[in-house]
Amino acid sequence: MERDNLTEFLSTKDFLVTGEIFHLLYDEELDMLHTSPQPSAESLSKYYESDAYISHTDSGRGLIAMLYQAIKKYSLRKKTGLIKKINKGPGSLLDIGAGTGAFLNSAKNKGWTIEGVEPNAKAREIASEKGIELLASMDDIADKQYHVVTLWHVLEHLPDLDKVVQNISTLVKPGGNLVVAVPNFKSYDAKYYKEYWAAYDTPRHLWHFSRTAVQKLFEKDFEFIESKPMLFDSFYVSLLSEKYKNGRSFSLGAIYRGLISNLKGRSTKEYSSHIYRFRKLQ
Repeated sequence: MERDNLTEFLSTKDFLVTGEIFHLLYDEELDMLHTSPQPSAESLSKYYESDAYISHTDSGRGLIAMLYQAIKKYSLRKKTGLIKKINKGPGSLLDIGAGTGAFLNSAKNKGWTIEGVEPNAKAREIASEKGIELLASMDDIADKQYHVVTLWHVLEHLPDLDKVVQNISTLVKPGGNLVVAVPNFKSYDAKYYKEYWAAYDTPRHLWHFSRTAVQKLFEKDFEFIESKPMLFDSFYVSLLSEKYKNGRSFSLGAIYRGLISNLKGRSTKEYSSHIYRFRKLQ
């Protein structure tokens, strides 16, 4: 995705692996941010090489990891409940960025016909131990379409965003549903923590979306149906942000900021993260 006239928004760094500095550039056309510089496809994998990158493991060691896994169990119930509701029962499901396969495993147990994509070999191996065989790339998907396609905090990681959006469109059956969950850089917790906001997560997050941006990206082939807040994200992200800012593994101030973010979101509709649902046009 190449855009002209991008303006400097703020500078942050890779707090997880390298400590390198990155810039966030504002894209006025889409109301979103671009990470700059963006790692090449060949070098991107090194930024995920950390035991602290929880979504590629099932680790519960450490307070934040324990919190993540507890929220994950709750979220799995909510996610499977959502896809059941929007599809009126089990159907075919593709999860892009499936991690260790927890969501697909939960959906499979509910009767869904599942398929998933996960580029990280370690995460695929853990999923395989659960009996979930994941594809390494969207390019490996045969000529198929699905009743529901999901991306849970994945779209922000994917290079060549324009191509990805086009590919996703071809994977959803006409009348089928697309579900996308991403952080929101216009939330209160993002504005409070600024360069320390953990959901910037540069350079693993290549893009940073507003509600407007997500809707614009998919407006060509999809009807926007609704957005829902992910209320636990503000607490988890604030805890991690506080760690980056002040070195504290736990902070009551972070819990307070997460609560304030959700309370402000009730009026502004700008929550820390949102789930967006779209229906594929006929």
